[in-house]
Amino acid sequence: MAARRRTLRILTGAAAVCAALVSTAWSRPVPPPADDVRAESAAAGAPVNESATTGAPAAEGPATLCAPAGVLRGPGGERAVVQLCAGSGTPMTALSAPASCRRPGTSVRYACLTSGSWTARRDGVTVASGTLPGSQPYPGPGTYEVTASVHVRSTPSGVDLRGTVRATLTLTAPKQHSTHRVEVDRHTLRPGTTTALTYRVYRDSEQGDGSARFGLIGEERTGVRISTSDARCVNPLVGRAPSRDRLGFSVDCALTDLQPGRPATVRVTVRLASACSTVVSKLGYWMPRGQALYTGGMVEGPTVGCT
Repeated sequence: MAARRRTLRILTGAAAVCAALVSTAWSRPVPPPADDVRAESAAAGAPVNESATTGAPAAEGPATLCAPAGVLRGPGGERAVVQLCAGSGTPMTALSAPASCRRPGTSVRYACLTSGSWTARRDGVTVASGTLPGSQPYPGPGTYEVTASVHVRSTPSGVDLRGTVRATLTLTAPKQHSTHRVEVDRHTLRPGTTTALTYRVYRDSEQGDGSARFGLIGEERTGVRISTSDARCVNPLVGRAPSRDRLGFSVDCALTDLQPGRPATVRVTVRLASACSTVVSKLGYWMPRGQALYTGGMVEGPTVGCT
């Protein structure tokens, strides 16, 4: 039994190390050198009663900035110390709220699961919001007041707290210029009509290659139909084999010849019934870095509205 307990302790320690390594790989925490980014945080809100201030200068390339945001307390002495973290230096910024949990009278080392929602304001104006964790297009350098409504639960169970935390994050990384963009020749549809739309997809960077995936989608419940004769595009296939059912309200195009100075043109026809539907678009693209698995990115294309 003693040998088995030692084996279990070894396996448990190995699992914890693996989990830490996976978390580090996914979040890519590049520690900011001494002159890149500065963070100031102030805790506020009913469940928050501790605050702190941190600072660090600017780093080159992607980085994650974390600032203490507050402490949540429960009636039984439960405690969760919450941070707010934002990424910069990439086209998208990821926001998360890692926490550490404690409960009095126990030596258990808790893991914390944090969920909720967040809002970021700059100069009093809301510039981004979403779920925790979540990503939004990077809004650029500036000082952001970030407010998050968080739900912190522990594993094993013992800590279950909700509250509001706040931090001030100052990001200094410049906003990256987009390497790809999408334009469309019309921006409004009308119910009961059939409209031709012409999209132009641009690659403005020498980096990467000519491959991209362009997608359009309408609102299914409205009965909208999107079609094209372009051989690079299809209505996506759905259902299990041998089903040949396709989504009539969506089009997916595989582009392979995008070059700076040579945009791709995609023409589609949108047929609306009596109900309005917007048509949104997006573009995924490659930016190869050797044999790295996660390369490339996604940009939001124009939304064609309906009146």
